[in-house]
Amino acid sequence: MTDCGCEKARQDLEEYLRNEVCKTEHADIREHLETCASCRDEALVSRTLTDVIARACKETAPEELKNMVLARLRDAQVSHAATR
Repeated sequence: MTDCGCEKARQDLEEYLRNEVCKTEHADIREHLETCASCRDEALVSRTLTDVIARACKETAPEELKNMVLARLRDAQVSHAATR
């Protein structure tokens, strides 16, 4: 394996974290992250942010908020239909 370097690791970091790179590239980036603290830190931030967003997307909105959004959408549809 060859160390891919910071530029390549950072360019493909998101795909690497989602396991969307080929096995060779995955191994090269993993090896780079093991030896480069700066890129490893960036990968940790990206992974943490992705995990936080994923958890937030699993949460459901309160029923009151859902009803308020739906009411505003209906109002917007009625207003749009009236201007036609």
